[in-house]
Amino acid sequence: MKMYLDTSTNNCILRLDDKEYRWAAGHQTSEGLHEFIHNCLQKNDAEWRDISGITFYAGPGSFTGLRIGAAIVNALADVLQIPLYDQHGQLHQIIMPEYGRPANISQPRK
Repeated sequence: MKMYLDTSTNNCILRLDDKEYRWAAGHQTSEGLHEFIHNCLQKNDAEWRDISGITFYAGPGSFTGLRIGAAIVNALADVLQIPLYDQHGQLHQIIMPEYGRPANISQPRK
């Protein structure tokens, strides 16, 4: 089963083969994304090990959403030993988010 994941906005998109699922995650992406994917797999009578490849929309988009999504797909691809692609079809060993602009990170005070 091929998986596609887009966490670039507050509305996550997950595709499992030809079926698409949407989740209005809001600010709950980090707490609920694993469960969302798991529930969608169950709807397809599938398990994590049934995922044979992952495509991840690496950006641009939400800084936090992209980081959470990238962490999950990187971990899944590594544990399952499956290929990981970006939205352009390029194969990655580890995928990095493409924010589309410099990250807005505060400088340390010290």
